[in-house]
Amino acid sequence: MDEVKLLGCWVSPYVHRVIWALKLKEVKYEYIEEDLLNKSELLLKSNPVHKKVPVLLHGDKAILESSVILEYIEQVWPQNPLFPKDVHERALSRFWIKFASDKGMINSFFMSSEENKEENKREMVQVLKIVEEQALKDKKFFGGDNIGVLDIIYGSWIPHWFEAMEEMVGVKVVEPDTLPRLHAWVQRFKQIPVINHNLPPYQDMLVYMKHFRQNLISQPPNVSA
Repeated sequence: MDEVKLLGCWVSPYVHRVIWALKLKEVKYEYIEEDLLNKSELLLKSNPVHKKVPVLLHGDKAILESSVILEYIEQVWPQNPLFPKDVHERALSRFWIKFASDKGMINSFFMSSEENKEENKREMVQVLKIVEEQALKDKKFFGGDNIGVLDIIYGSWIPHWFEAMEEMVGVKVVEPDTLPRLHAWVQRFKQIPVINHNLPPYQDMLVYMKHFRQNLISQPPNVSA
């Protein structure tokens, strides 16, 4: 059987998507931590275009981009399915995966200033209302009674990572009175052992994110003549 390796970075939510999927599928793999300030030759060779993690190595094949990796994992290891079997439901899952890939709203919230944080909060609530009402609905998980691919996708930024953003910005978005179903889902999701046991340490992540945010804020604007 071909060896499975995962190139990742401890703080990346996209890497954790792949970790959770491999764990849920009970696929044995070797995890290789990357220093993104001093990228390894293996990473540069495996992902020469974007030079970023995650990268799944399956034998001599490199699979890139977390959402693509999740589909690959589903097809190669069909046990404990994460994607719906129904063709239409699978297509809907791809739609909501694409919806989650629009990072503009997250980036705006992450970089919120004291002056615009309430406005950015309102915008985030509006977006998450759509996710709550149209994708989660009244289900226990996005995947129904069991965790599925959309739980992995949205679980990689709403719980834990987004909680750190809320703390940095100084506002709460996912609250029982504003997003009750999504808030309840967050609590259920974080109680799943595979998820709970495979999250980056919150305080370490918070320090990292604060430092990263400060570096972005302190960068001079890119002004061209």
